[in-house]
Amino acid sequence: QILANELDANWKDVQVVQAQGDAKYGNQNTDGSRSVRLNFDRLRLAGATMRSMLEQAAARRWKVPTRDCTAELGVVHHKASARQLGYGELAVEANKLPAPPASRVKLRERKLWRYLSQDIASLTTPRIVKGEGIFGQDLQRPGMLYAVIARPPQVLGRSKRVDKAATLKSPGVKHVVELPYVEEPVGFKPLGGVAVVAKDTWSAIRGREALQVEWDAGPNSDYDSNSFEELLIKAVRKPGKVARRRGDVQKALASSAKRVEAEYYVPHLAHSAMEPPAAVAEWEGDHVTCWGCGQTPQKARQTVAQVCGVPLENVTIHVTWLGGGFGRKSKPDFFAEAALIARRVKAPVKVVWTREDDLQHAYYHTVSAQRLEAGLDASGKCVALLHRTAFPPIGSTFVAGAKEADAGELRLGASDTPFDVANLQLESGQAAAHVRIGWLRSVANIYHAFAVQSFAAELAHAAGRDPKDYLLELIGPPRTIDPNEEGASYDNYGSPLKDYPIDTRRLRTVTEEAAKLAKWGRKLPKGHGLGIAAHRSFVSYVATVVEVAVDARGKLGIPGVWSVMDAGTMVNPNHCASQLEGGTLFGLSNALYGEITAKSGAIQQANFPDWRVMRMNEAPRHMEVKLIESSAPPGGVGEPPTPPAAPALANAIFAATGLRIRRLPIFGTDRSDRLQIAGAL
Repeated sequence: QILANELDANWKDVQVVQAQGDAKYGNQNTDGSRSVRLNFDRLRLAGATMRSMLEQAAARRWKVPTRDCTAELGVVHHKASARQLGYGELAVEANKLPAPPASRVKLRERKLWRYLSQDIASLTTPRIVKGEGIFGQDLQRPGMLYAVIARPPQVLGRSKRVDKAATLKSPGVKHVVELPYVEEPVGFKPLGGVAVVAKDTWSAIRGREALQVEWDAGPNSDYDSNSFEELLIKAVRKPGKVARRRGDVQKALASSAKRVEAEYYVPHLAHSAMEPPAAVAEWEGDHVTCWGCGQTPQKARQTVAQVCGVPLENVTIHVTWLGGGFGRKSKPDFFAEAALIARRVKAPVKVVWTREDDLQHAYYHTVSAQRLEAGLDASGKCVALLHRTAFPPIGSTFVAGAKEADAGELRLGASDTPFDVANLQLESGQAAAHVRIGWLRSVANIYHAFAVQSFAAELAHAAGRDPKDYLLELIGPPRTIDPNEEGASYDNYGSPLKDYPIDTRRLRTVTEEAAKLAKWGRKLPKGHGLGIAAHRSFVSYVATVVEVAVDARGKLGIPGVWSVMDAGTMVNPNHCASQLEGGTLFGLSNALYGEITAKSGAIQQANFPDWRVMRMNEAPRHMEVKLIESSAPPGGVGEPPTPPAAPALANAIFAATGLRIRRLPIFGTDRSDRLQIAGAL
């Protein structure tokens, strides 16, 4: 839509073609809620430049001044002579012309936008409905074989002994391939293990079941997530590395009229996209071509080249459609697996991950603990806020032994806390990783927003105030904030603060609008409660109100959810609304059920019976979203809706029952679906 708007293309002529991974296309990474944010101006300029060059080409052919030629809806017109030429008729000539300097290219005025900020149906939807789209799991190549891999149960584990006999006798099995052992740092390299290659997926899976492997569990064999939770809590009970400081927190805490303290915990989470990872590799000499459901084609290209020991120019990556990604498919280990196996068996190979593979060998959203302490004055105003956070960092995947959170993770809801508190301090503790840590939809904002926004409601209760009013007081008056002025190393999601300031006016607005949508303050039936949370992430602002209903047995229902987002200029408001709905549901599902646990270093969850996700009958019965119209530059929309969902839900449960939720998920792996509210009401 961005390109077509400035080019003034005819929408009926527009087609979407997947590009292969190549640096000439710029950054092709499709995670981080940055595709529109980073490319909006570039695509506008590109479209307007092409329009200008088409007008120049027409002017040259007609031998008239360029100013007399006008491009409109895929056609260049010369009104004086009523002549016209289609873009296709001019494309070759236009391509030979020098591109005009950006300073001479005129962008469309907002009032003339034809396709921007318009609800235009996706061009891919009809193909999806008809089953015409090719996803990673769909791809076929002539003579292709199928592979599944028995991976070590623990990260950095390895096979000690492999008995292939029964597998090689299994119907349809062609090869058994032992993969290289992975050393630290694991990065995007395959985990190793033993691949079973067969004529079809079912034969490969049955062959893997017959495989006998004795594993060396490696250095992570003693990892127990329950014990690790205790270590994390201990880590945030002692001073950490100061990452942001305003005023003198300890002095203000000591002199405050009332102190409030709380600790929060969020477990490992998995992406569990609808389509598990899949990739195909085919070698021709020393050149390999890969197809797969990847989010980072250039990183996939680099990883395959590194793992296979070939030059980068010998690797071609084609991207299929994705059945969900949420950040998992930006880690291209599965591309490298396919390339390694295909080279060994000298045939095209598709590596298929089952749901069990996907859950037990993932890049997990990290586990975290946080402690917040606040001091209130005699009127209940917050005058001091200390926030300590500890979690195994994403950096541990790329730097062996890394234990310290970097600024990039702290910026996600911690070092950018926009509260108007005179004395504020952020500290981070150290934590070692024992599984592959990766990014998941909204990343560290998940646990930072849960703690900060839950604590805001706790402070309101301690002060005897309405949670919404108190949250607005914490946010404070309209202003802009620069955490760098208070010692934070803050890069604002890679966007300049002058263009994307931390603007409390916008955060206040979404908070107030969400409260209005939900009719905050209305009389509620017994057992019902409203909770609110507001958060800025990926330079967008989202506030969510959740209503819960809890019966006498502790059965939880969600009658309603109201979410408001200010994402700046929107390319397609309907798509933004869909992301606001989907991201909120994603956050609610993780808050209710999301938990990955480990014993002896091995992940305990295998499939949806023990990795629960929200079902349709558990989803909010009423969901209403609102988008704030804005002329600000575009922000992210895929991830910002997720962080406020969990604290809004937890705050609603407290409002309904008096039960404070400080540990997620609300319902754990024991399959319970009842709140333990005895004595809370």
